[in-house]
Amino acid sequence: MSVSFQGIPGVPDLTHPVELVHLGSQILKASVLLVFLLIALGIAIALLSFSLRRSPKEQSLFIGELGLRYSELLRGFQHLALVLVLLVVGFFLCSTLSNRYHHWEQAKVAQVALLVAGDKLEQSAPQVRYIIKEPYTTTTQVNGKIVKINETRDVNRFLTIAGSQIQVKLDQTPDVQGRSATYRVDYSADYKVINQLENINNFIFEVPPPNGYSLLQSYKVERVGTRLQQTNAGDYSFAFSLQPKEETSFRVTYKAQGGSRWVYSAQGQLLSNFRLIAIANFSGANFASGIIPNDIKVDRKSTQFTWIFDDNVSVRNPFGVYTNTDPIRNTGIIPRLLLLAPALFLWWILLLYLSIPMSLKNVTLAGGIFFACLLSLTYLARIINAEFAWTLISFILLGLTWGLGANLRASVAAFICAIAGAVIPVFGLLVSFSGLTLSLAGLLSAVWLAVLHLYGWYKLHP
Repeated sequence: MSVSFQGIPGVPDLTHPVELVHLGSQILKASVLLVFLLIALGIAIALLSFSLRRSPKEQSLFIGELGLRYSELLRGFQHLALVLVLLVVGFFLCSTLSNRYHHWEQAKVAQVALLVAGDKLEQSAPQVRYIIKEPYTTTTQVNGKIVKINETRDVNRFLTIAGSQIQVKLDQTPDVQGRSATYRVDYSADYKVINQLENINNFIFEVPPPNGYSLLQSYKVERVGTRLQQTNAGDYSFAFSLQPKEETSFRVTYKAQGGSRWVYSAQGQLLSNFRLIAIANFSGANFASGIIPNDIKVDRKSTQFTWIFDDNVSVRNPFGVYTNTDPIRNTGIIPRLLLLAPALFLWWILLLYLSIPMSLKNVTLAGGIFFACLLSLTYLARIINAEFAWTLISFILLGLTWGLGANLRASVAAFICAIAGAVIPVFGLLVSFSGLTLSLAGLLSAVWLAVLHLYGWYKLHP
Protein backbone atom coordinates (compact mmCIF):
# COMPACT_ATOMS: atom_id res chain seq x y z
CA MET A 1 0.00 0.00 0.00
CA SER A 2 1.39 3.36 -0.98
CA VAL A 3 0.77 6.05 1.59
CA SER A 4 1.21 9.74 0.81
CA PHE A 5 1.39 11.89 3.90
CA GLN A 6 -0.15 15.32 3.53
CA GLY A 7 0.34 18.02 6.11
CA ILE A 8 -2.51 19.83 7.80
CA PRO A 9 -4.00 22.10 5.11
CA GLY A 10 -3.05 25.76 5.53
CA VAL A 11 -0.61 25.16 8.40
CA PRO A 12 2.97 26.37 7.77
CA ASP A 13 5.95 24.13 8.38
CA LEU A 14 9.39 25.55 9.15
CA THR A 15 11.02 22.49 7.62
CA HIS A 16 9.87 23.75 4.22
CA PRO A 17 12.43 26.30 2.88
CA VAL A 18 9.89 28.26 0.84
CA GLU A 19 7.69 28.87 3.87
CA LEU A 20 10.71 29.77 6.00
CA VAL A 21 11.86 32.42 3.51
CA HIS A 22 8.31 33.78 3.26
CA LEU A 23 8.11 34.02 7.07
CA GLY A 24 11.43 35.89 7.25
CA SER A 25 10.35 38.40 4.64
CA GLN A 26 7.05 39.09 6.42
CA ILE A 27 8.77 39.59 9.81
CA LEU A 28 11.37 41.89 8.23
CA LYS A 29 8.68 44.07 6.63
CA ALA A 30 6.73 44.36 9.89
CA SER A 31 9.89 45.18 11.90
CA VAL A 32 10.99 47.88 9.46
CA LEU A 33 7.52 49.46 9.58
CA LEU A 34 7.50 49.62 13.40
CA VAL A 35 11.03 51.04 13.52
CA PHE A 36 10.12 53.77 11.02
CA LEU A 37 7.03 54.65 13.08
CA LEU A 38 9.11 55.07 16.22
CA ILE A 39 11.75 57.11 14.37
CA ALA A 40 9.04 59.32 12.89
CA LEU A 41 7.56 59.89 16.34
CA GLY A 42 11.00 60.84 17.72
CA ILE A 43 11.58 63.26 14.84
CA ALA A 44 8.16 64.83 15.45
CA ILE A 45 9.05 65.44 19.12
CA ALA A 46 12.42 66.96 18.10
CA LEU A 47 10.76 69.30 15.63
CA LEU A 48 8.21 70.34 18.22
CA SER A 49 11.02 71.07 20.70
CA PHE A 50 12.81 73.15 18.09
CA SER A 51 9.65 75.18 17.40
CA LEU A 52 9.31 76.00 21.12
CA ARG A 53 12.96 77.07 21.57
CA ARG A 54 11.91 80.73 22.18
CA SER A 55 9.72 79.72 25.15
CA PRO A 56 12.06 77.79 27.45
CA LYS A 57 9.47 77.33 30.18
CA GLU A 58 6.82 75.89 27.86
CA GLN A 59 9.47 73.88 26.10
CA SER A 60 10.67 72.37 29.36
CA LEU A 61 7.19 71.41 30.56
CA PHE A 62 5.74 70.20 27.27
CA ILE A 63 8.77 68.46 25.83
CA GLY A 64 9.61 66.95 29.22
CA GLU A 65 6.16 65.36 29.38
CA LEU A 66 6.42 64.15 25.78
CA GLY A 67 9.90 62.79 26.41
CA LEU A 68 8.66 60.87 29.42
CA ARG A 69 5.76 59.41 27.45
CA TYR A 70 8.09 58.58 24.56
CA SER A 71 10.51 56.76 26.86
CA GLU A 72 7.58 54.80 28.37
CA LEU A 73 6.41 54.02 24.85
CA LEU A 74 9.88 52.73 23.98
CA ARG A 75 9.90 50.48 27.06
CA GLY A 76 6.41 49.26 26.21
CA PHE A 77 7.46 48.68 22.63
CA GLN A 78 10.31 46.49 23.84
CA HIS A 79 7.88 44.30 25.79
CA LEU A 80 5.39 44.28 22.92
CA ALA A 81 8.09 43.39 20.40
CA LEU A 82 9.39 40.59 22.62
CA VAL A 83 5.91 39.12 23.16
CA LEU A 84 5.20 39.33 19.41
CA VAL A 85 8.51 37.62 18.61
CA LEU A 86 7.72 34.84 21.11
CA LEU A 87 4.22 34.46 19.67
CA VAL A 88 5.42 34.31 16.06
CA VAL A 89 8.31 31.96 16.77
CA GLY A 90 6.11 29.86 19.05
CA PHE A 91 3.38 29.65 16.43
CA PHE A 92 5.69 28.41 13.70
CA LEU A 93 7.40 26.02 16.10
CA CYS A 94 4.05 24.60 17.18
CA SER A 95 2.72 24.43 13.62
CA THR A 96 5.81 22.47 12.60
CA LEU A 97 5.38 20.11 15.56
CA SER A 98 1.69 19.81 14.70
CA ASN A 99 2.55 18.71 11.16
CA ARG A 100 5.13 16.24 12.47
CA TYR A 101 2.66 14.74 14.93
CA HIS A 102 -0.04 14.62 12.27
CA HIS A 103 2.33 12.72 9.96
CA TRP A 104 3.15 10.31 12.78
CA GLU A 105 -0.55 9.67 13.50
CA GLN A 106 -1.29 9.11 9.82
CA ALA A 107 1.62 6.69 9.54
CA LYS A 108 0.32 4.79 12.57
CA VAL A 109 -3.17 4.57 11.05
CA ALA A 110 -1.74 3.47 7.71
CA GLN A 111 0.34 0.79 9.41
CA VAL A 112 -2.72 -0.65 11.15
CA ALA A 113 -4.75 -0.46 7.94
CA LEU A 114 -1.96 -2.23 6.08
CA LEU A 115 -2.27 -5.23 8.39
CA VAL A 116 -5.81 -5.96 7.18
CA ALA A 117 -5.57 -4.55 3.66
CA GLY A 118 -6.13 -6.62 0.55
CA ASP A 119 -8.83 -8.66 -1.13
CA LYS A 120 -10.96 -10.96 0.96
CA LEU A 121 -11.32 -14.68 0.41
CA GLU A 122 -14.98 -15.17 -0.48
CA GLN A 123 -16.42 -18.65 -0.86
CA SER A 124 -19.77 -18.81 -2.61
CA ALA A 125 -22.38 -21.42 -1.83
CA PRO A 126 -22.65 -24.09 -4.54
CA GLN A 127 -25.58 -24.33 -6.92
CA VAL A 128 -27.35 -27.32 -8.42
CA ARG A 129 -28.46 -26.35 -11.91
CA TYR A 130 -30.71 -28.16 -14.32
CA ILE A 131 -32.05 -27.32 -17.76
CA ILE A 132 -35.66 -27.45 -18.88
CA LYS A 133 -37.28 -26.94 -22.28
CA GLU A 134 -39.56 -23.93 -22.19
CA PRO A 135 -41.94 -23.22 -25.07
CA TYR A 136 -42.23 -19.74 -26.42
CA THR A 137 -43.91 -18.09 -29.41
CA THR A 138 -42.44 -15.65 -31.89
CA THR A 139 -44.07 -13.82 -34.76
CA THR A 140 -42.65 -13.12 -38.16
CA GLN A 141 -43.89 -11.87 -41.54
CA VAL A 142 -44.09 -14.23 -44.52
CA ASN A 143 -45.40 -12.94 -47.87
CA GLY A 144 -47.01 -10.00 -46.13
CA LYS A 145 -48.76 -12.14 -43.52
CA ILE A 146 -48.08 -12.38 -39.80
CA VAL A 147 -47.12 -15.94 -38.87
CA LYS A 148 -46.73 -17.32 -35.33
CA ILE A 149 -43.89 -19.78 -34.72
CA ASN A 150 -43.88 -22.08 -31.69
CA GLU A 151 -40.38 -23.01 -30.48
CA THR A 152 -38.61 -24.24 -27.34
CA ARG A 153 -35.51 -22.91 -25.62
CA ASP A 154 -33.23 -24.07 -22.79
CA VAL A 155 -33.81 -22.32 -19.46
CA ASN A 156 -31.64 -22.73 -16.37
CA ARG A 157 -33.33 -23.59 -13.10
CA PHE A 158 -31.76 -24.30 -9.71
CA LEU A 159 -32.40 -26.97 -7.11
CA THR A 160 -32.19 -26.03 -3.43
CA ILE A 161 -29.29 -27.47 -1.46
CA ALA A 162 -30.86 -29.77 1.15
CA GLY A 163 -28.03 -29.50 3.68
CA SER A 164 -24.69 -27.79 4.22
CA GLN A 165 -22.11 -28.92 6.78
CA ILE A 166 -19.04 -26.66 6.50
CA GLN A 167 -15.86 -26.48 8.51
CA VAL A 168 -13.06 -24.04 7.78
CA LYS A 169 -9.76 -23.62 9.64
CA LEU A 170 -8.01 -20.27 9.36
CA ASP A 171 -4.37 -19.50 10.12
CA GLN A 172 -2.91 -16.02 9.85
CA THR A 173 0.60 -15.45 8.51
CA PRO A 174 2.48 -12.34 7.31
CA ASP A 175 2.96 -11.80 3.61
CA VAL A 176 6.29 -11.89 1.78
CA GLN A 177 7.12 -8.30 2.74
CA GLY A 178 6.09 -9.00 6.33
CA ARG A 179 3.78 -5.98 6.48
CA SER A 180 0.23 -7.27 6.03
CA ALA A 181 -1.54 -10.43 7.14
CA THR A 182 -2.75 -13.26 4.92
CA TYR A 183 -5.02 -16.20 5.65
CA ARG A 184 -4.26 -19.86 5.11
CA VAL A 185 -7.58 -21.64 4.68
CA ASP A 186 -8.27 -25.34 5.12
CA TYR A 187 -11.80 -25.81 3.79
CA SER A 188 -14.05 -28.87 3.88
CA ALA A 189 -17.79 -28.96 3.23
CA ASP A 190 -20.45 -31.66 2.82
CA TYR A 191 -23.54 -30.84 0.78
CA LYS A 192 -26.69 -32.93 0.50
CA VAL A 193 -28.86 -32.80 -2.61
CA ILE A 194 -32.38 -34.29 -2.92
CA ASN A 195 -34.12 -34.54 -6.29
CA GLN A 196 -37.65 -33.28 -5.57
CA LEU A 197 -38.57 -33.07 -9.24
CA GLU A 198 -40.64 -35.66 -11.07
CA ASN A 199 -39.29 -35.66 -14.60
CA ILE A 200 -35.75 -34.28 -14.25
CA ASN A 201 -32.76 -36.49 -13.48
CA ASN A 202 -29.77 -34.67 -15.03
CA PHE A 203 -28.11 -31.95 -12.98
CA ILE A 204 -24.95 -29.87 -12.84
CA PHE A 205 -23.19 -29.27 -9.53
CA GLU A 206 -21.45 -25.87 -9.66
CA VAL A 207 -18.98 -25.11 -6.87
CA PRO A 208 -16.43 -22.39 -7.76
CA PRO A 209 -13.23 -21.86 -5.73
CA PRO A 210 -12.98 -18.83 -3.45
CA ASN A 211 -12.58 -15.41 -4.98
CA GLY A 212 -9.46 -13.42 -4.12
CA TYR A 213 -7.06 -16.29 -3.52
CA SER A 214 -3.35 -16.04 -4.30
CA LEU A 215 -2.77 -19.78 -3.97
CA LEU A 216 -5.21 -22.68 -4.39
CA GLN A 217 -4.18 -26.28 -3.90
CA SER A 218 -5.67 -29.71 -3.30
CA TYR A 219 -9.03 -28.68 -4.73
CA LYS A 220 -11.29 -31.75 -4.80
CA VAL A 221 -14.97 -32.42 -5.38
CA GLU A 222 -16.21 -35.88 -4.40
CA ARG A 223 -19.58 -37.53 -4.77
CA VAL A 224 -20.20 -40.29 -2.25
CA GLY A 225 -16.44 -40.90 -1.96
CA THR A 226 -15.75 -40.78 -5.71
CA ARG A 227 -13.70 -37.87 -6.98
CA LEU A 228 -15.22 -35.93 -9.85
CA GLN A 229 -12.95 -34.77 -12.66
CA GLN A 230 -13.09 -31.44 -14.42
CA THR A 231 -13.92 -31.67 -18.11
CA ASN A 232 -12.56 -28.21 -18.98
CA ALA A 233 -9.75 -26.20 -17.40
CA GLY A 234 -11.14 -23.48 -15.17
CA ASP A 235 -14.63 -25.01 -15.31
CA TYR A 236 -15.92 -25.98 -11.87
CA SER A 237 -19.19 -27.51 -13.06
CA PHE A 238 -19.77 -31.25 -12.58
CA ALA A 239 -22.62 -33.11 -14.28
CA PHE A 240 -24.40 -35.92 -12.44
CA SER A 241 -27.61 -37.93 -12.59
CA LEU A 242 -30.09 -38.32 -9.77
CA GLN A 243 -33.42 -40.06 -9.94
CA PRO A 244 -36.57 -38.42 -8.49
CA LYS A 245 -36.89 -38.65 -4.68
CA GLU A 246 -33.30 -39.88 -4.36
CA GLU A 247 -30.54 -38.03 -2.55
CA THR A 248 -26.80 -37.79 -2.88
CA SER A 249 -23.93 -35.97 -1.16
CA PHE A 250 -20.92 -33.97 -2.32
CA ARG A 251 -17.76 -33.18 -0.45
CA VAL A 252 -15.61 -30.15 -1.37
CA THR A 253 -12.12 -29.68 0.06
CA TYR A 254 -9.24 -27.36 -0.73
CA LYS A 255 -6.44 -25.30 0.78
CA ALA A 256 -6.09 -21.67 -0.18
CA GLN A 257 -4.14 -18.58 0.70
CA GLY A 258 -5.33 -15.02 0.26
CA GLY A 259 -6.52 -11.79 1.84
CA SER A 260 -6.95 -10.97 5.50
CA ARG A 261 -10.67 -11.88 5.65
CA TRP A 262 -12.69 -14.98 4.88
CA VAL A 263 -16.42 -14.93 4.16
CA TYR A 264 -19.06 -17.40 2.99
CA SER A 265 -21.68 -15.89 0.69
CA ALA A 266 -25.09 -17.46 0.12
CA GLN A 267 -25.61 -15.34 -3.03
CA GLY A 268 -29.27 -14.86 -2.24
CA GLN A 269 -30.05 -18.58 -1.95
CA LEU A 270 -32.34 -20.08 0.65
CA LEU A 271 -30.05 -22.18 2.85
CA SER A 272 -31.49 -25.30 4.48
CA ASN A 273 -30.03 -27.34 7.35
CA PHE A 274 -27.02 -25.06 7.41
CA ARG A 275 -24.06 -25.44 9.77
CA LEU A 276 -20.82 -23.49 9.50
CA ILE A 277 -17.88 -23.86 11.89
CA ALA A 278 -15.02 -21.36 11.45
CA ILE A 279 -11.93 -21.97 13.59
CA ALA A 280 -9.50 -19.04 13.68
CA ASN A 281 -6.12 -20.12 15.03
CA PHE A 282 -4.91 -16.62 15.89
CA SER A 283 -5.70 -13.86 18.32
CA GLY A 284 -7.91 -10.89 17.51
CA ALA A 285 -10.37 -12.86 15.35
CA ASN A 286 -13.95 -11.64 15.17
CA PHE A 287 -17.04 -12.55 13.17
CA ALA A 288 -17.88 -10.46 10.12
CA SER A 289 -21.24 -8.90 9.19
CA GLY A 290 -24.04 -8.55 11.70
CA ILE A 291 -25.02 -12.23 11.90
CA ILE A 292 -24.18 -13.26 15.46
CA PRO A 293 -22.89 -16.85 15.74
CA ASN A 294 -24.91 -19.34 17.74
CA ASP A 295 -21.81 -20.29 19.68
CA ILE A 296 -18.39 -18.72 20.25
CA LYS A 297 -15.63 -20.70 21.97
CA VAL A 298 -12.49 -18.78 22.86
CA ASP A 299 -9.28 -20.60 23.61
CA ARG A 300 -5.89 -19.15 24.38
CA LYS A 301 -4.75 -19.40 20.77
CA SER A 302 -7.94 -19.89 18.78
CA THR A 303 -11.57 -18.85 18.48
CA GLN A 304 -14.36 -21.04 17.13
CA PHE A 305 -17.47 -19.49 15.59
CA THR A 306 -20.51 -21.67 14.89
CA TRP A 307 -23.59 -20.76 12.86
CA ILE A 308 -26.47 -23.27 12.91
CA PHE A 309 -29.82 -23.00 11.10
CA ASP A 310 -31.86 -26.22 11.28
CA ASP A 311 -34.66 -25.03 9.01
CA ASN A 312 -34.07 -22.60 6.15
CA VAL A 313 -32.60 -19.14 6.24
CA SER A 314 -31.78 -16.36 3.83
CA VAL A 315 -29.00 -13.89 4.62
CA ARG A 316 -28.02 -10.75 2.74
CA ASN A 317 -24.57 -10.28 4.27
CA PRO A 318 -22.07 -13.15 4.16
CA PHE A 319 -20.90 -15.08 7.19
CA GLY A 320 -17.22 -14.70 7.87
CA VAL A 321 -14.19 -14.03 10.03
CA TYR A 322 -11.76 -11.14 10.01
CA THR A 323 -8.86 -9.88 12.11
CA ASN A 324 -9.98 -7.26 14.57
CA THR A 325 -7.36 -4.54 15.11
CA ASP A 326 -7.15 -2.31 18.15
CA PRO A 327 -8.84 1.04 17.47
CA ILE A 328 -6.65 4.14 17.27
CA ARG A 329 -8.34 6.68 19.48
CA ASN A 330 -7.87 10.36 20.26
CA THR A 331 -6.23 11.28 16.97
CA GLY A 332 -5.88 14.97 16.17
CA ILE A 333 -5.86 16.11 19.82
CA ILE A 334 -2.16 16.99 20.05
CA PRO A 335 -2.11 18.79 16.64
CA ARG A 336 -5.12 20.85 17.71
CA LEU A 337 -3.43 21.71 21.02
CA LEU A 338 -0.24 22.77 19.26
CA LEU A 339 -2.10 25.03 16.85
CA LEU A 340 -3.85 26.76 19.77
CA ALA A 341 -0.69 26.91 21.91
CA PRO A 342 0.21 30.54 20.99
CA ALA A 343 -3.24 31.66 22.17
CA LEU A 344 -2.71 29.81 25.47
CA PHE A 345 0.70 31.44 25.82
CA LEU A 346 -0.83 34.88 25.25
CA TRP A 347 -3.47 34.07 27.88
CA TRP A 348 -0.79 33.11 30.39
CA ILE A 349 1.56 36.03 29.66
CA LEU A 350 -1.28 38.57 30.02
CA LEU A 351 -2.17 37.07 33.40
CA LEU A 352 1.46 37.45 34.46
CA TYR A 353 1.62 41.07 33.26
CA LEU A 354 -1.56 41.89 35.19
CA SER A 355 -0.37 40.09 38.30
CA ILE A 356 3.35 40.67 38.87
CA PRO A 357 6.08 43.03 37.59
CA MET A 358 7.53 41.47 34.45
CA SER A 359 10.98 42.25 33.06
CA LEU A 360 12.19 41.35 29.61
CA LYS A 361 14.19 38.51 31.11
CA ASN A 362 11.13 37.08 32.87
CA VAL A 363 9.04 37.29 29.70
CA THR A 364 11.74 35.45 27.76
CA LEU A 365 12.02 32.78 30.46
CA ALA A 366 8.24 32.36 30.60
CA GLY A 367 8.06 31.87 26.83
CA GLY A 368 10.94 29.39 26.85
CA ILE A 369 9.42 27.40 29.72
CA PHE A 370 5.98 27.23 28.09
CA PHE A 371 7.05 26.13 24.63
CA ALA A 372 9.69 23.74 26.01
CA CYS A 373 6.97 22.04 28.05
CA LEU A 374 4.78 21.70 24.94
CA LEU A 375 7.73 20.28 23.01
CA SER A 376 8.23 17.68 25.74
CA LEU A 377 4.50 16.89 25.72
CA THR A 378 4.53 16.35 21.94
CA TYR A 379 7.12 13.59 22.10
CA LEU A 380 6.09 12.06 25.43
CA ALA A 381 2.53 11.66 24.11
CA ARG A 382 3.85 9.19 21.54
CA ILE A 383 4.85 6.68 24.21
CA ILE A 384 2.55 7.39 27.17
CA ASN A 385 -0.92 8.81 27.75
CA ALA A 386 -1.05 12.54 26.94
CA GLU A 387 -2.96 13.49 30.11
CA PHE A 388 -0.48 11.63 32.31
CA ALA A 389 2.45 13.17 30.43
CA TRP A 390 1.08 16.70 30.96
CA THR A 391 0.54 15.93 34.66
CA LEU A 392 4.24 15.16 35.03
CA ILE A 393 5.27 18.18 32.96
CA SER A 394 2.95 20.46 34.97
CA PHE A 395 5.00 19.93 38.12
CA ILE A 396 8.10 21.10 36.26
CA LEU A 397 6.21 24.07 34.80
CA LEU A 398 4.87 25.15 38.19
CA GLY A 399 8.27 24.72 39.84
CA LEU A 400 10.00 26.89 37.24
CA THR A 401 7.20 29.48 37.28
CA TRP A 402 7.66 29.96 41.04
CA GLY A 403 11.02 31.57 40.29
CA LEU A 404 9.43 34.39 38.26
CA GLY A 405 8.37 36.15 41.47
CA ALA A 406 10.78 38.51 43.25
CA ASN A 407 9.27 37.66 46.65
CA LEU A 408 6.92 35.17 48.23
CA ARG A 409 3.73 37.01 47.26
CA ALA A 410 4.86 37.45 43.67
CA SER A 411 5.83 33.79 43.48
CA VAL A 412 2.38 32.76 44.74
CA ALA A 413 0.79 35.03 42.14
CA ALA A 414 2.95 33.55 39.35
CA PHE A 415 2.04 30.05 40.61
CA ILE A 416 -1.69 30.82 40.44
CA CYS A 417 -1.29 32.38 36.98
CA ALA A 418 0.47 29.23 35.75
CA ILE A 419 -2.38 27.06 36.99
CA ALA A 420 -5.14 29.28 35.55
CA GLY A 421 -3.39 30.30 32.33
CA ALA A 422 -1.28 27.28 31.34
CA VAL A 423 -1.86 24.03 33.23
CA ILE A 424 -5.68 23.89 33.19
CA PRO A 425 -6.13 25.27 29.62
CA VAL A 426 -3.76 22.64 28.22
CA PHE A 427 -5.64 19.97 30.16
CA GLY A 428 -8.83 21.39 28.69
CA LEU A 429 -7.60 20.70 25.16
CA LEU A 430 -6.48 17.17 26.06
CA VAL A 431 -9.58 15.86 27.82
CA SER A 432 -13.04 15.17 26.41
CA PHE A 433 -14.79 18.01 28.24
CA SER A 434 -12.73 20.79 26.65
CA GLY A 435 -15.40 23.47 26.84
CA LEU A 436 -16.13 22.90 30.53
CA THR A 437 -12.45 22.78 31.49
CA LEU A 438 -11.57 25.93 29.54
CA SER A 439 -14.58 27.70 31.10
CA LEU A 440 -13.32 26.79 34.58
CA ALA A 441 -9.84 28.08 33.67
CA GLY A 442 -11.33 31.36 32.40
CA LEU A 443 -13.44 31.74 35.55
CA LEU A 444 -10.41 31.09 37.75
CA SER A 445 -8.41 33.72 35.84
CA ALA A 446 -11.18 36.31 36.16
CA VAL A 447 -11.66 35.61 39.89
CA TRP A 448 -7.92 35.88 40.50
CA LEU A 449 -7.62 39.24 38.73
CA ALA A 450 -10.71 40.56 40.52
CA VAL A 451 -9.36 39.53 43.91
CA LEU A 452 -5.96 40.97 43.10
CA HIS A 453 -7.03 44.36 41.74
CA LEU A 454 -10.50 45.08 43.06
CA TYR A 455 -10.00 43.87 46.62
CA GLY A 456 -6.27 44.43 46.87
CA TRP A 457 -5.50 41.23 48.78
CA TYR A 458 -1.93 41.28 47.48
CA LYS A 459 0.09 44.46 47.00
CA LEU A 460 2.49 43.10 44.40
CA HIS A 461 3.36 46.30 42.55
CA PRO A 462 5.47 49.00 44.27
